[in-house]
Formats: sequence, structure tokens, C-alpha cells
Amino acid sequence: MSAAILTVSGLPGSGTSTACALLRERLGWHYVNAGQIFRDMASEQGLTLAEWGARAEKDPDIDRQLDERMVQVACRQQPVILEGRMTGWMALRGALSALKVWLAAPADVRAERVGGRDGDPQALEKMLARQASEAQRYREHHGIDIADLSIYDVVVDTVEHSPARVVSRIERALGGH
Repeated sequence: MSAAILTVSGLPGSGTSTACALLRERLGWHYVNAGQIFRDMASEQGLTLAEWGARAEKDPDIDRQLDERMVQVACRQQPVILEGRMTGWMALRGALSALKVWLAAPADVRAERVGGRDGDPQALEKMLARQASEAQRYREHHGIDIADLSIYDVVVDTVEHSPARVVSRIERALGGH
């Protein structure tokens, strides 16, 4: 597949940021991180990420604004890597010609990664609460089951594969860019 839009999705701690950093370095593509946009939106409102997430559970316009920003960038700045949990679904629903990638890892491994990165011994508890909040939001606001991986062109286990191997698999799927 030769695509000018690459979506990289996965749950917290699955390795999306690591893979995207390597992909950006190797491909030289534009890059947009949905999580960072979401954090920026929270900061603009003077709220923590958890508070903004709770607000987003009640207000579907927050996710729609995020999706709109991502689609606009994807259409303007190609080739582009879009990192975020919903970017694969966003590309599908927006009829964007994209290679959709999901990175997977078990919850305990993801919590260890997040806890180590953030220095948070309660990472698993916080991560699972955030996941539950997001899953509810995606289901109620978008009619999407985030656990449905059938829409992805490539699914990679980031425990079995090193970051370099993950990126190589993605590059092969892109057509050897």
C-alpha cells in the first residue's frame, strides 16, 4: 500500500509515541499527535487531563473539535503521521486514504512503561480509569468500540517486537518508503 497518511493508534503505553518518533526520523513526514492537541485543549481551559476527559464524556463537541483539527491537518500536510487512539477510525469515517496501524501490549506492560516514563507508581490504576473514560466516550459519542481492531491494516504487538522492528513492519506496509 502506498499512502500519504499514516495513522498510528494504541492504548496508553503501547509504544505509539516511540514508534512515531522513529517514523518521523526515518520518513521525514509531518506529524500530528491527537493526545497533545487534547492536552493543549485542556490546558487552554485551565483543566487537568482527567478533568478535561470528564468534561469530554459529557460534551461530544470536544471530540468533534479534536477530530476536525486532525482531518484538517491530514488534508493540508501530506505526507503525515497522525498519532492518536481514534485516528484510524477518524481516517475510516473521513474516507481518508490512509494506512491504519494499531500497536498493542498487555495492560501490565503498558502501565510499567507509563509509570516509568511519568514516575508514577499508580500508573496502572490511572491508566485503566482513563481507558474506561475514553472507551465510554468513544462508544457514546461516536458509536465506536475502541477494542474493535478489524479496521486496522496492521496490528503489531510491541512486546514481541522492538521499536525498530515495529517501524520496519510499518514501513513495509507503507510500500517501503
